[in-house]
Amino acid sequence: MPHPYLHGDGPQVLAHRGLVTADMAADGVVENSAAAVAAAEHAGALWVESDCHLTLDGTVVLFHDDSLERLTGDPRKLAEVTYEELAALMAPRGGLLTLGRALEEFPRLRFNIDVKADAAAAPAGALVGPHWRRCLLTSFSERRRRIALRAASSVAGGRRPATSPGEARTAALLLAATAGSQRGLSRALRGLDALQIPERAGRLRVFTPAVVSAAHRAGVDVHVWTVNEPERMRALVRAGADGIVTDRCDLALRVLDRAG
Repeated sequence: MPHPYLHGDGPQVLAHRGLVTADMAADGVVENSAAAVAAAEHAGALWVESDCHLTLDGTVVLFHDDSLERLTGDPRKLAEVTYEELAALMAPRGGLLTLGRALEEFPRLRFNIDVKADAAAAPAGALVGPHWRRCLLTSFSERRRRIALRAASSVAGGRRPATSPGEARTAALLLAATAGSQRGLSRALRGLDALQIPERAGRLRVFTPAVVSAAHRAGVDVHVWTVNEPERMRALVRAGADGIVTDRCDLALRVLDRAG
């Protein structure tokens, strides 16, 4: 049976770090902020893809980079600042959103959380556990992913959320697909709910008919990131993509008839 997180009719549109329109960006709003997540929900998105780190004082926050430089101009690492310091920096940029607040304040949304730091894995998993029905936990690191999943299952009221593979397991799947190894494909897909991949990695085509077919035989959805062009969205869905991760969820919802 598919994980409840994945239940839905038609292709899923996952708002990549929320939604920041041109007007919002002009006002200083940045990705993964409270305003960006609210904008995605207002546009009609049901799924938000985000990232998490841990502050110096132990708060799990939605933030992609390990450094504050790109979004705030502050040269420090995120792990070197307290929640209060980060909240002050993010206040004029759409507002800081913790993972706990995101889950409580946006009960209609389903969250795809990519754990970006070792220290955040267990705390993020513990927060997601009680909300397992509407969350997917993943990480580029298989170790972080496993730690987060164990933490989600170990808290009161928690169960294993949906999950997608990290880099090593995805690489094993691609090697098995290239070799035509059904045993290797089955092993790589075991225990997964979604396969989240780019269409290409450099000159290597990652989203292929063999990969899509293997995933679907295993009952695993395929999500492609990060796609912002309408024709690519349509083409990927026609080719078997079950979800599109996009910076333009407002556009994708219209293109794929998923608004509302």
